[in-house]
Amino acid sequence: MTRMRHILPLVSALAAFPAVAAECLIPSKPGGAMDLTCKLAQKALHATPGAPELKLSYLPGGVGAVAWHTLATQRRTEPDTLVAFSGGSILNLALGKFGKAQVDDVRWVAAFGADYGMIAVPADSPYRTLADLLAAIRRDPRKVLIGMSGTVGSQDWIKMASLARLAGVDPRKLRFVALEGGGEQFIAMQAGQVQAVSGDISEAMLYAGAGKVRVLAVLSERRLPGRLAAVPTAREQGYDVVWPVIRGLWMGPGVREADYRRWVAAFERMESSPGFARMREEAGLYPFSLTGDALTGYVKRAVAAYHRQASEFGLMRAR
Repeated sequence: MTRMRHILPLVSALAAFPAVAAECLIPSKPGGAMDLTCKLAQKALHATPGAPELKLSYLPGGVGAVAWHTLATQRRTEPDTLVAFSGGSILNLALGKFGKAQVDDVRWVAAFGADYGMIAVPADSPYRTLADLLAAIRRDPRKVLIGMSGTVGSQDWIKMASLARLAGVDPRKLRFVALEGGGEQFIAMQAGQVQAVSGDISEAMLYAGAGKVRVLAVLSERRLPGRLAAVPTAREQGYDVVWPVIRGLWMGPGVREADYRRWVAAFERMESSPGFARMREEAGLYPFSLTGDALTGYVKRAVAAYHRQASEFGLMRAR
């Protein structure tokens, strides 16, 4: 009888999901951190008993705005479609980059990893430290093109603008090249189109191993373990900028409560399953776990905090 009580929840979970694969929608082109988020979910769910299979699809545009509005309006009730998000998505909400969109316009399912900002240059760059790069920018901002995902006001912009301001450089004088997703940033840098990248650790991990990238600083509270253990933080180099980036998934606003809750439960099982911590580490992410109502509350607080930070740079406009 005790064994039956353990088996029944698993049988119920299997019956709750469709026989065909669910969809993880990536709101950027292939190769960036959004892509990594869905691939981690796909791999980890596949290894979790009773969890559904995920297929991946791409809907880039507007640094997430196209996917947001598509799901929030045209595909709002789809019970088995999830969309990747990051701290950058939350920042875009705070800045009004998704129009009049609000936190409660979608349903926040799960966050299952944290990333951190970083600043990188080509491996053969003359800039050996963060101070070298910022000194070159201070001498002549026009000569240092910085690749970033998004436009002025994006998280990549704010990261670099914060460092520049601490180095005595007016952020308005920085020269940025706006690209769609982290993969394009590194492609542009390898092609010599930009001299530096303001991005995230998980993206750098995809490229740093090939010996083509030098990470000058990680924007974490302390040095990170693993392959980047030798890279100093911006803080220890004299620039007190810390930028964590959470990774997770949301759903359309019209999804039934029962369907939403079964996905929340599926990700809770996934995050507690054997082997997930290793998969997360292999993806270049660090521990962070929130689901359902707790995640929704976190996103609301983060939007308020980003709003305050953006106001300091004069980025807020009347909505």
